Amino acid sequence: MKMQPDRLEGTNLISRLEGSRLWVHQTGFEGSVLVPHRGPVQAWGPQRFEDLTSDHFGAALAFKPELVIVGTGSRLRFPAPALWRALMDAGVGFEAMDTGAACRTFNVLASEGRAVLAALILA
Repeated sequence: MKMQPDRLEGTNLISRLEGSRLWVHQTGFEGSVLVPHRGPVQAWGPQRFEDLTSDHFGAALAFKPELVIVGTGSRLRFPAPALWRALMDAGVGFEAMDTGAACRTFNVLASEGRAVLAALILA
């Protein structure tokens, strides 16, 4: 039996992460980015975890996600709840994890057709 992976046309998938560089399909990005399940990847303001503000999380609402996965860099850190209050108020789910785990989790959820947004700090 021949097996073939399902591929949702137009779905963003993260194909590689190396240090501060990320590839979505064959396109490379440097610096922090917002990766929606569909649509263009966009630059994201915070270059380090310490740079995060509530405005950075508020910007995620424009993508109308059901879940925002925040990649906090090379290690897991938890942003203060006040920073992601806009997501809570809008009923949007939120998860924080190291950036590698965030990329893997994003791919699983995006391939299931979920409206997920990865907010990734690549430092």
